[in-house]
Amino acid sequence: MTDNILSLEAILASAELAQSADELAAHSDYKAGFAAVIGRPNVGKSTIMNELLGQKLSITSHKPQTTRHRIHGIHTTDTHQIVYVDTPGMHLGGQKSINDYMNRTANSAFADVDVILFVVEAGRWSSEDQAVAKKLQGSPTPVVVLVNKIDNFKNKEDLFPYLQKVAANVEFTTLIPISAYKRNGLDLVEKEVLKYLPNQAKLFPEEYITDRSTRFLASEIIREKLMRSLGEEVPYGATVEIEQLKFNEDQNRWEVNALILVERPGQKQIVIGNKGSLIKEMGIQARKDLTTLLDGRVHLELWVKIKENWSDDARALASLGYDDNYSS
Repeated sequence: MTDNILSLEAILASAELAQSADELAAHSDYKAGFAAVIGRPNVGKSTIMNELLGQKLSITSHKPQTTRHRIHGIHTTDTHQIVYVDTPGMHLGGQKSINDYMNRTANSAFADVDVILFVVEAGRWSSEDQAVAKKLQGSPTPVVVLVNKIDNFKNKEDLFPYLQKVAANVEFTTLIPISAYKRNGLDLVEKEVLKYLPNQAKLFPEEYITDRSTRFLASEIIREKLMRSLGEEVPYGATVEIEQLKFNEDQNRWEVNALILVERPGQKQIVIGNKGSLIKEMGIQARKDLTTLLDGRVHLELWVKIKENWSDDARALASLGYDDNYSS
């Protein structure tokens, strides 16, 4: 009997080894890894990531510092899985706690990635671009420079002096001119990224498009409408907190309650608008995207609340999800 048991154990162990060998062989040609998308504010980082993913994940607007968090966008195929890391724009100035948080978040993307995509805007080189380039000096991680918005140049030869300037200021392995808006050059970006990814199994299940929660994505959708609807002052003093996100089976719909937090009474009135017109329009636009996100009917309620100095209060920031070790 003992011999039989030992034989059975040996057979099971052999089967497990064979399975492990089969899995290893199956992944020997599979590539998976991380690509950080960095740069100063408003160069199109989030748009680039959305286009590379083939779907909208990161929110966008024409205002700088729209992206405030690190967001992983996961692109999975039969041959590879690329985890794009979208980051807040690295910026100079801004003395509030939220500015420190965003810069820390952007800097953290340098660690444990396989390739860095440094995005710059064609024809423009600022002190913030220079600051990012300085951080990249001596980086052991390969750097690919993406020169975005080349569609702004009718004559591409006019780009050459700018490309020479970038080459003189940045240590990089490859430079790729692109237009995220027109999707020009993005296929080259993916091919370049794949050169630096290790052969290994998937890092996330293939059905994942991000590691962020639905609650987080819902809050970002609402904040995007806020950023797009308001003037220059209010968006930077406003954030969104989801109070409730649940499915009501009796009503066959999702119920989402969200707070728009501002820092001053005057900002509250601006967000609400004349007779509630602005917040109503934001709700209509947000509901459309939430319906897509949640794949069902949505009842959305928005409220505006004053939370003084939240953007310069470390504890308030942490409670609102501005945390270096996010779990939302």
